[in-house]
Amino acid sequence: MPDPRDRRGRRHPLSALLAAAAAAVPAGSRSLAAFGEWITDAPRWAVRTLGFAPDPLIGQMVVPHPATVRRVLARLDGDALDAAIGAFLPARAARTRKPDALRPIAVDGKTVRGSCTRTQVAISLLAAMTRSGEVLAQRQVADKSNEMPLFAPLLNGVDLTHAVITADALHTQHGHGTYLRSRGAHYIAVVKKPRRPVQPRPHPALA
Repeated sequence: MPDPRDRRGRRHPLSALLAAAAAAVPAGSRSLAAFGEWITDAPRWAVRTLGFAPDPLIGQMVVPHPATVRRVLARLDGDALDAAIGAFLPARAARTRKPDALRPIAVDGKTVRGSCTRTQVAISLLAAMTRSGEVLAQRQVADKSNEMPLFAPLLNGVDLTHAVITADALHTQHGHGTYLRSRGAHYIAVVKKPRRPVQPRPHPALA
């Protein structure tokens, strides 16, 4: 992960900040400000386990100020973070997977809960997920677009060898199928029955 901070201002390792943010989520934190507050209140043994080091002068654990946590996390490259997590999770799963076993991967859209405000529409994401719920990659859908242009860019960084891709009917496109076969993947396409055209009714006066 690229560190957005200047080298001279790096008092706490980025890996510790990211680990603390990840640990704060199951503890109930749902915002950048809440992440910082959780780190401040966390037990010292937990802070040490997450990667924070004692101050070399006083020998005590010193955690970053909540405002520092909020600023650092807000400046992170979201796509780079998604790519790093997406590479880490499959690497762990590969240790227990049979070499030639087919891997189901679902491509699906979702709306980020709590992202809709009075001034902002809800944020939509397109994600590639394993059967166990691990997110391998995700991309934000532009406000005035849809999921279709993001299909190939989403999967470009995912190993599709021996993978079976599923998606909703929106992605049953010739181009998508050609792309998946060129990557060595299998796919299951959903085909919906076309709607019957509505026949206009004649006006009573003209009948």
